[in-house]
Amino acid sequence: MHMSLCVCALIPTLATRTTLLLVLHRTEDKRSTNTGRLATEALSNSRVVLRGGENDEDEALGWSPETRPLLLFPAEGAVSLHELALIPGDDRPVTLIVPDGNWRQASKVHRRVASLREVPCVTLPLGEPSVYRLRSEAHATGLATIEAIARALAILEGDGGPAVESALLGVFRAMVERTLWSRGTIDLREVTDGVAPGVRRDVPWARPGES
Repeated sequence: MHMSLCVCALIPTLATRTTLLLVLHRTEDKRSTNTGRLATEALSNSRVVLRGGENDEDEALGWSPETRPLLLFPAEGAVSLHELALIPGDDRPVTLIVPDGNWRQASKVHRRVASLREVPCVTLPLGEPSVYRLRSEAHATGLATIEAIARALAILEGDGGPAVESALLGVFRAMVERTLWSRGTIDLREVTDGVAPGVRRDVPWARPGES
């Protein structure tokens, strides 16, 4: 995203009991439409591990033994996050492990990372369709990574979950709408938080006030 449309000033700082471990494919890290990084910028209790190279080490995915790891991926046998969010007698916070990449890359993480083979896989309940309009989705119920993280935290964070979800989705919406406006896909009135005064869509590299 060009500096004139940057959403950095809108990114909140969110403290959560849940730890987010984003397993990001190296090619995805270079994409301007990636949303996983946007989530980790907002969540102070988060960490990013890059994978997709020849010498990846499983040790990099380590998590605190004082937390309960859950892998957010719809593998065979995965159960609803609601079922594992709260287990009687186990009050450990969750480390939510989220693979970020295309479907093929995400499935490889689940299959190939030895340390994840015994980690329970969880899925999200069906909800509203994704509002991500920047990239095509291979699955009708697919979500952008930040949407999936936001919905998971709405469950895991208890009473504070809805506020975390709303904050993450707010900056995500701004990113999507500003990008669509810069492409000429939507009108400025559809950009919820607007853009900097003087920014012109036909000259996106111009500073405010320049032509």
